[in-house]
Amino acid sequence: MKNNKHLVGKVLPDSIAEELEIEPGDELLSINDQTIEDIFDYHYLMNEEYVELLIRKQDGEEWQLEIEKEYEEDIGIEFTNPLMDEYRSCSNHCVFCFIDQMPPNMRETLYFKDDDSRLSFLQGNYVTLTNMSDHDIGRIIQYHLSPINISFHTTNPKLRCEMLHNRFAGDIFLKVDRLYEAGIEMNGQIVLCKGMNDGAELERTIKDLSRYLPHLKSVSVVPIGMTKYRDGLCQIPPFTKEDAVETLRIIHKWQEQIFAEHGDHFIHASDEWYILAETDLPEEAQYDGYPQLENGVGMLRLLEVEVRKALEQNRGDDREDVVSIATGRLAAPFIRKYVTFIQEKYPKLKVHTYEITNEFFGEQITVSGLITGQDLLRQLKGKDLGQRLLLPCNMLRSGEDVFLDDVTLQELEQKLQTPIVVAEQGGEDLLNGVLGETRGHTMKRRQNYEQADSSYSRET
Repeated sequence: MKNNKHLVGKVLPDSIAEELEIEPGDELLSINDQTIEDIFDYHYLMNEEYVELLIRKQDGEEWQLEIEKEYEEDIGIEFTNPLMDEYRSCSNHCVFCFIDQMPPNMRETLYFKDDDSRLSFLQGNYVTLTNMSDHDIGRIIQYHLSPINISFHTTNPKLRCEMLHNRFAGDIFLKVDRLYEAGIEMNGQIVLCKGMNDGAELERTIKDLSRYLPHLKSVSVVPIGMTKYRDGLCQIPPFTKEDAVETLRIIHKWQEQIFAEHGDHFIHASDEWYILAETDLPEEAQYDGYPQLENGVGMLRLLEVEVRKALEQNRGDDREDVVSIATGRLAAPFIRKYVTFIQEKYPKLKVHTYEITNEFFGEQITVSGLITGQDLLRQLKGKDLGQRLLLPCNMLRSGEDVFLDDVTLQELEQKLQTPIVVAEQGGEDLLNGVLGETRGHTMKRRQNYEQADSSYSRET
């Protein structure tokens, strides 16, 4: 175990920690004479009604603190490193890795490849399990941490080693077996690459993974995201409409079979497949409560449902306003459609929906979360933006008003000379943004592409 320093970063007002005179800069040495590896050890040990903390003050003096509290009561400490350990970097070289396709000269955090199972619980990240030791699996089982989100991609051991460029990548299923036998809840992801893990290999993977039901709750199938920065990388052809139709045929066949046996659809296609296949999105019931929403599974269907539901609470009026919305190519046709629902109740509203082409990463990247400030500026300059421009919050970095290319929201607003409204991704938020009734925003991080803070990370 590494000897990490667990430094207090903040003490909450009126908390037990403040009463005990714990201060920012103090170091937590142990709990009940046990060394703390990371945040999971901390929470597990601190749940008890009686704990003993060993604290080293900034002057070097050590305090032994005895605390009596309610079960699971928090004492009000936040640490300078929220994980209380180094972030674990990825040991794979996946053929589909998005970070390997990043342009040069971007901020450092965008190049950090995390493959840390602990972030799976804390932030919903998907991990390959190749970094996990028997000790790590044992701690997950001991603390019964779930769900864990796993990037499977294929259940063919040889193919998985080839796709991840890691000779140990095919050995993860003994770990999955242990998690399954312990009743740990899991979700899965398959990044599909044409000519590799599609077709018959996808059939095999779905069949193999279905054996982990009911503890493996859901699996998503998403197409590889390819930027224009693939020089020196494996050349993978893009999927065609015919490929999408075939992929959906396989997924729907297994959905029907698994639903008949388990009452759950289990395997889900991301929205991109339906758009590429030029077919309708599934009805809401087919998404099983949207367990794979962060992978773009059902996001567009849910948005429609939420817009319609929000409109049911509105009587509408004759307000006159001109509003603009900027989004990616993937969502733009659907946003235009949902805006027409709004205009039925607000007929004098004029809404311009601008489809932003991703020139920064390449035109094959169509999601709104990877649109940069410079693309927005270049393509919206001189357009009729009306009284305000509405942007989805996933364009911005978590906790900051900054785009992937470090252009700030304030810079964009100034150069476009138009007020910008940033809204959450829900249907009610879209409606409120169009109506000018947004009450502020909280931004969701682009967790699939960026480690929010790698200041505690190093190569392992």
